[in-house]
Amino acid sequence: MDPGSVSDVDHVTHGGTADHSLVDFSTGSNPERPSGLAGVYESALSTSRRYSLDDYSGFRVAAAEFVGCNPDEVVPAAGVIEAMRLAVGVTVSPGDSVALPAPCCGEYAREIRLQGGEPVHVPHDRLLETVDPAEHATVILSYPANPLGTAYPRDELRAFIDDCRRADTPVIVDESYLGFTRLPSTAGLDGVIALHSVTNVFGVPSLRAGFAAATGDLGDRLSRARCTWVLSAPAVEVATFCLKQDDFLEATRDRVERERPRIIAGLDRLGYDPHPADSTLVLFRAADVDRVLHETRRRGFAVRDARDYQRLDSHVRINVRRPDENDRLLDALAEAV
Repeated sequence: MDPGSVSDVDHVTHGGTADHSLVDFSTGSNPERPSGLAGVYESALSTSRRYSLDDYSGFRVAAAEFVGCNPDEVVPAAGVIEAMRLAVGVTVSPGDSVALPAPCCGEYAREIRLQGGEPVHVPHDRLLETVDPAEHATVILSYPANPLGTAYPRDELRAFIDDCRRADTPVIVDESYLGFTRLPSTAGLDGVIALHSVTNVFGVPSLRAGFAAATGDLGDRLSRARCTWVLSAPAVEVATFCLKQDDFLEATRDRVERERPRIIAGLDRLGYDPHPADSTLVLFRAADVDRVLHETRRRGFAVRDARDYQRLDSHVRINVRRPDENDRLLDALAEAV
C-alpha cells in the first residue's frame, strides 16, 4: 500500500440493509443455505480456544476442486474484497495504469488508488476488444459482471487473457457470482488471479471467506503476501463444508436459471428496461429511481440503488431470490411505475 495515497481514498457504497424486517434484494447473496451448516459452525467454534494451523490444507483442496485448479494455487482470503487487496497489492505499483470495466464494483478503483495506481475505466462491453494490455500494469475483470449481470463469451475472454499473458500483464478476475452459474472458472490459467467468494453463493456473506487462485510467480507472490491466520476456525470449517455441497449448488443454479428470465420478463412487462443477465444479478433502468426505492421499501423490500456505479444514472440492481419473493417484488415494482 502506498502511504502517500491513503488520505485521498474513501470507502465505497455497497448493498445490504440493517433492517432485517426487509427482504434483501440489494445484495447478491443466496437466500438459502446448506442444511447442516449451523452444526459445522458450532463444532468449529469449540476449536477456537486454540490456534489452528495456517496451511488451510483441507480448505485449499475443497476450493481447488470447486474451481478446477491445483490446491497449491489456492490462497485463502477473508472474502473477495480482501483477496482483491492482496491481488492488487502484488501487481500494482505507484504510478501504474490499471484497466477495469465501467460500470464495476467501486472496490476495484479504491484498491488501485490505495496502491498509488491510476484506474482507467473502459466500457464493459468494449474492454476485451479495445484494451491494449501492453499499456497497463494490470487488468481487472468482473466475470460475471457486477452490476450488469452478464458474462463475457468464454472464447473472447480466453483470447484476451492470452493477449495479456503475452504482454506480461496480469489479469485479476473477480468471480464473486460465478458460483450461481455453470460457467467455468478462469482459475488455473497462467497470468490470471481468480478471486472467489465462498459465502455469497452459500448464503452466509458476513462469514467472510474466499480465496484467490493463481499459478507460478503470481501464486507465489500472493502466498507470501497474505496475512497469517487470515480465516477464523468457524469461517474455514464452514467454507470447506459449503464447497462440497454439490446438490445444494445444483439446486441454487436451477432456481436462478428458472427465475431469472421470469423476473426479466416481468420487469419488461412493467415498462422497466432490464439488462440481459447470466448470473443472479439483474440490473434495470427506472424512470424514477427514488420512487422505486421508496415504494419497494414501503412494501418490505431492499433493492440496490445503482446510481453510484460508473455510467449508470437511472438504474436499480436486484438479486434473484425465491419464487414467491420475486413475485412480491414485481408486485411492489408495479406500484412504482
